[in-house]
Amino acid sequence: MTGPALPPGLILAGGRSSRMGSVKTLLEIGGDTILSHIVRRLSPQVSGITLNAYDDFPNPLGLRLIPDKLADQPGPLAGVLAGLRDVETRGISATHLLTVPSDGPFVPTDLVSRLQAGTDDPDAIVITASDGRSHPVFGLWPISIADDLETWLADPQNRRIKAFLQRHRVVTIEFPRIETLHGLLDPFFNINTPEDLEEARRFAEVLQ
Repeated sequence: MTGPALPPGLILAGGRSSRMGSVKTLLEIGGDTILSHIVRRLSPQVSGITLNAYDDFPNPLGLRLIPDKLADQPGPLAGVLAGLRDVETRGISATHLLTVPSDGPFVPTDLVSRLQAGTDDPDAIVITASDGRSHPVFGLWPISIADDLETWLADPQNRRIKAFLQRHRVVTIEFPRIETLHGLLDPFFNINTPEDLEEARRFAEVLQ
């Protein structure tokens, strides 16, 4: 008996990484870029990978780029919307789109299988959680919510992911922290500061 089909994947990189002073996802940890780590972990789990980023984003891996359709960088929900519309436009047969952020290099290798096992509802949003916190940018988004999301984002006051989630059925899947020689690693560790980058490099060394 075969499991669900692999979903299309989208890496959310719509921001400008201003806090890091450079393109964050191209910074190096463990002998490779953050983006390369994500792609390597994600590729076996999805039917293809697209990058949500602005048009002139440096793209050494040659991923398909899709920019936000909304101006003023309204946040990750705009990237989700762009990804959902892209799936529709390309006529991909899928119930959900998988998203991950571009600053989370330790994507679990069982991310998709565990999220898909969480529900058989084609209209449910399935998100991750770890260590008592939810991480909706690591999630499966149903293609069926595209129209509602576009309507929601038409109001400039509607930018918060948690507020949008309240409009839909949401399933949350808890992931454990990972034991490493450097200590416990949150699989959804994300890099926002130079200190985070150094911490990620220490974890990457012991995960080689």
